[in-house]
Amino acid sequence: MFTNYEVSACADSAKLDMPAENNLQRHFSSPKRFDRLYCLRMEESKGNVEAPAVQYNGRLTKMLSGSERIGLSWPEPPLNLLTQKVLERPNSLKTVKSFKTSNSFRRYSSFKPAVDDMSSELALLAEIDIETLMKRKRRSSYVRMVSKQMVGIFLTIWVRRSLRRHIQNVRVSTVGVGVMGFIGNKGSVSVSMSIHQTLFCFVCAHLTSGEKDGDELKRNADVHEIHRRTHFRSHSEIGFPKSICDHERIIWLGDLNYRINLPYEKTRELISKKQWSKLAESDQLLRELRKGRAFDGWSEGTLIFAPTYKYELNSEKYYGEDPKVGRRNPSWCDRILSYGKGMRLLNYRRNEIKMSDHRPVTATYMAEVEVFSPRKLQRALTLTDAEIENEDVVAEMGINAGIGCFRLEQDI
Repeated sequence: MFTNYEVSACADSAKLDMPAENNLQRHFSSPKRFDRLYCLRMEESKGNVEAPAVQYNGRLTKMLSGSERIGLSWPEPPLNLLTQKVLERPNSLKTVKSFKTSNSFRRYSSFKPAVDDMSSELALLAEIDIETLMKRKRRSSYVRMVSKQMVGIFLTIWVRRSLRRHIQNVRVSTVGVGVMGFIGNKGSVSVSMSIHQTLFCFVCAHLTSGEKDGDELKRNADVHEIHRRTHFRSHSEIGFPKSICDHERIIWLGDLNYRINLPYEKTRELISKKQWSKLAESDQLLRELRKGRAFDGWSEGTLIFAPTYKYELNSEKYYGEDPKVGRRNPSWCDRILSYGKGMRLLNYRRNEIKMSDHRPVTATYMAEVEVFSPRKLQRALTLTDAEIENEDVVAEMGINAGIGCFRLEQDI
């Protein structure tokens, strides 16, 4: 919240002890808007000094104020009004220029430093004001909805600022499937939310690692365990999703650790030739997807980039090029999957960030959401009421016709 400060002006009519001529007749009060009180004394002479409201004949002999100068003294920096107030009154210091023409005024040397000090203060406050405005304009277009960390698994969700008010029912669930089946070094962090009237779920997971035969079955077991143990609790159980599959749009991402079932040399050869489709034929996750043993019904973008694991730190070299260090078969460990209708994948790629032994991947989706329209609902309810009324009228007409026929038969 920014507070508006109003700059008020007033003239102090109290007498000041100072050497002056005996024929001083009245004080001159300037209508210019300053926030400090000041007083001018006039001596009658042939010269004319114009005041906005009254004409005075006098020669300026002395100028005093509470601080021996004319200046602006703000109670606190008016960061959001300074530029506006100063620029709206560019003539607020024109009286100072007229003072310089008076010979009697030149002997008061304290005025010039005062004006310099005042100018420097205005320049400083104006600079602060501009910096504040620039920071306000540079504020992020996105706001954080939720962040959750479990050991090395971290999920954060940011949304466009204009979309924030349409997001509700944000809930979090964590599942550990690591050591002893419950430790959080492996597992998932899931977030449930509704965007308008559509239910979304985001799952960040870290599954069991390993290159041995059969390790992919352990990863499949982790996926099933995460589905089984993920629960979103709420005060009202009516209408809210309880599990991952209860949502309409689902994004699953993270280090899924599925490997490529090829020898190290063959894998490196296909990577050097950029034969991604040939390499993907031996990808464990794609095989499990085709067989329906994990992520049945889920979809993933085409793998048209190099495997994301394992790299030497701050290097473009895969781990294992130096035989002394050891070898790890390059694999697409970092994946993004989606489930549900109404989502279209726009791009799927990796990013060249070298802070880790992994290369992160990103995916962009176009997702449809259901938006509630009160006007359409009111129209539908109006039509429904009209149909009900028409059915009631038809039913009454049928009953009356039946009674009429019955009476006619009795009369006969």
